[in-house]
Amino acid sequence: MPVSLSPRSRIALAAGGLVLAVPLAALIALANHDWNRARPWLNDKISAAIDRPFAIRGEVALAWRQQDRWLPMPHLVAHDVHVGNPRGMRAPAEMVSVRQFTFAIALLPLLRQRIEIPELRFDNPALLLQRDADGANNWTFKRDDKPSPWVLDVQRVVFSKGTVRYIDAMTHVDARADIDTINDGQYGVAWQLRGKWNNQDVSGGGKAGAVLSLQSQTRPFPLAASLNVGGTRISLEGTLTKPAALAALDMRLKLSGPSMARLYGLTGVLLPETPPFATEGHLTGQLGADASHWVYDRFTGKVGQSDIGGRLEFKTGEPRPLLSGNVQSQLLQVSDLGPLIGADSRASKEARGAEAVQPGNKVLPVEQFRTERWTAIDADVNFKAAQITRDKDLPIHRLDTQIHMKDGVLALTPLDFDIAGGRFTSNVMLDGSGKINPHAIRAELKAGARHLQLKQLFPSIEGMQATVGEVNADLALSATGNSVASLLGSSNGELKGVVNQGSVSKLLLEAMGLNLGSVVLTKLVGDKQVKLNCMVTDFAVTNGLMKSRLFVADTSDARIDIGGTVNLGNEQLDLTLKPDAKSMRVISLRAPIYVRGTFKQPDISVDKGTLALRAGGALALAVVAPVAAIVPLVSTGPGETAECKSLIAQVGGKTSAPPPP
Repeated sequence: MPVSLSPRSRIALAAGGLVLAVPLAALIALANHDWNRARPWLNDKISAAIDRPFAIRGEVALAWRQQDRWLPMPHLVAHDVHVGNPRGMRAPAEMVSVRQFTFAIALLPLLRQRIEIPELRFDNPALLLQRDADGANNWTFKRDDKPSPWVLDVQRVVFSKGTVRYIDAMTHVDARADIDTINDGQYGVAWQLRGKWNNQDVSGGGKAGAVLSLQSQTRPFPLAASLNVGGTRISLEGTLTKPAALAALDMRLKLSGPSMARLYGLTGVLLPETPPFATEGHLTGQLGADASHWVYDRFTGKVGQSDIGGRLEFKTGEPRPLLSGNVQSQLLQVSDLGPLIGADSRASKEARGAEAVQPGNKVLPVEQFRTERWTAIDADVNFKAAQITRDKDLPIHRLDTQIHMKDGVLALTPLDFDIAGGRFTSNVMLDGSGKINPHAIRAELKAGARHLQLKQLFPSIEGMQATVGEVNADLALSATGNSVASLLGSSNGELKGVVNQGSVSKLLLEAMGLNLGSVVLTKLVGDKQVKLNCMVTDFAVTNGLMKSRLFVADTSDARIDIGGTVNLGNEQLDLTLKPDAKSMRVISLRAPIYVRGTFKQPDISVDKGTLALRAGGALALAVVAPVAAIVPLVSTGPGETAECKSLIAQVGGKTSAPPPP
């Protein structure tokens, strides 16, 4: 028997059927609609949202799929898709061309003028990323001056095989990566890279995740790479957890290369010339819109034969980036410090890719400082070394220096270390800003040495092992130049030193005095120690010429006066030693000894005209330093100081004719 429905019930059923029929009919219509007719609308709206040309030139099809929501979503498959560059940018190709890509569109956000794409899949893309010299790039989608009512929100990107080319006029990069899919549990694509970086060949490869989440701030995107840039090798493995902002990099980084200075072209971080190096550590980075912050933490490695480790931070910003941190070394080889000033060997220069410019007849390094980079960064780095060795001789301990770089002015304040049983303290300033002299460095050095043990200063010289005595000295120099050689060759200042309350090898002393008979007897009966009452030296330095104001050594057996000049500009020696024995000798030449020639090839000769003559009195000096200038150094030594003060007072007022030519 048929059920009778009231008019109200019939109206309700009709309304419900209509509610169900309308969306069903809409879904059927959308599924059977020719979406190629919608291409102009899609092209126009997406172009407005990204503020650059966008075009789907091939077929467009629609499929309905469930996408993490209770309603199915339309998935558009578009062929031959192109994205252009920002208006006004000149580029060798458009930004993106894709043979096919698939994307889903959430329907409800369209009512709010929002194009929400949960997933974007590429097939055979050709991507160009370009940055001009003024910093403008084609990957920033901003319309601050003319905002669009439409907003594009891409949440995930799925990669497939294709190519990516990167051109950067600021860092001088032009490189291309060929990408292909791989079947790896962690990585989805692999890539091979080749091109140029700062006019250096760059090559390498790596792997990355297949799905890049642009919305999630916590899902890690895996990355791994191994690159070779002009001989510098870079290996990294880690994750990117904020890909939308290109921030929050967390990597295990390995670096190796011929010199740390070669990293400037890659990182913009100013580092000194070094021997070949290798380091490994933990790199984290945050790239902000206006500044970035990088931390290289818990790194260890080798520079030449020296070990290094520590923590460094690098922050970009105005007026210059800042490098700060702490670096330690347990064992530092002196030879590894040579490249800092160009004093390394030709083989070392070839290894780090530097031109060998040192003349064969010169000792002081002539390699010029590269001050054009000094104004590119500020620095505040503490460096400590537990021990420094020079072929196991003259060990240096507890080096401690604070490296400051600000506006092109490099300061080592202080630069202190233990050496030969004593302590060396100094402050160094190198002004490479170019404000005073655009073609040279202005340098200042103030240094002091206290309680240095004589035999430890010269451990390889025969006869010094039994020698005792302390050295105290002060040094103050200022100069202008563009290399170590030119700085010393133009330097002005003074050098003072005192050795007191010690002893010296009799054999060494007799040999210096040319007492041939005593040398023979000492060889026969054995060496012994002679009391060293005092040795005092005082040099004035004017335009690179060191002139002896006072240079005398006094022992219980003899006294030796030394006068003359040392030219730091042309590396010439012109010194005269006048020994005077205090007792009778079997055979004693007692003639002036001349030290001539160059630093590279010194020449030592005896005044043949006075070999048989006994010369009395002290050697005359043209200029004599006042006693008060030396006494403070004498006072730093242990024990009695009367001998040194007496010696200074004795020779303080004496002058005579200059030594014979």
